[in-house]
Amino acid sequence: QVQLVESGGGLVQAGDSLRLSCAASGRTFSTYAMGWFRQAPEKEREFVATISQSGTIKYYADSVKGRFTISRDNAKDTVYLQMNSLKPEDSAVYYCAAVLGALSTMSSQYNYWGQGTQVTVSS
Repeated sequence: QVQLVESGGGLVQAGDSLRLSCAASGRTFSTYAMGWFRQAPEKEREFVATISQSGTIKYYADSVKGRFTISRDNAKDTVYLQMNSLKPEDSAVYYCAAVLGALSTMSSQYNYWGQGTQVTVSS
């Protein structure tokens, strides 16, 4: 089993940057592909980014491509989401998730979820 704890959210202005972190428990972090999802009020949870176990394969939602970067440090059992040029429409609760197997853009494929961290971008 994997426990995930996100951190790094906050209130920023449009154009600012934030780096989210997701720390995983357990010794099997490197066997999981990881993903970031977000959910704004009254909207469905949506895919943001995903990274393979080795970190060599990454996919991004079109809405964040070129602005967000997902990365991982398997030695630290941590996955990151660097968010640059933030926009008000990026405001949401951001969740990290782990999937035992191939990386995926579908939330239903993920086995474990963190509790989320709030990101608010003011205009």
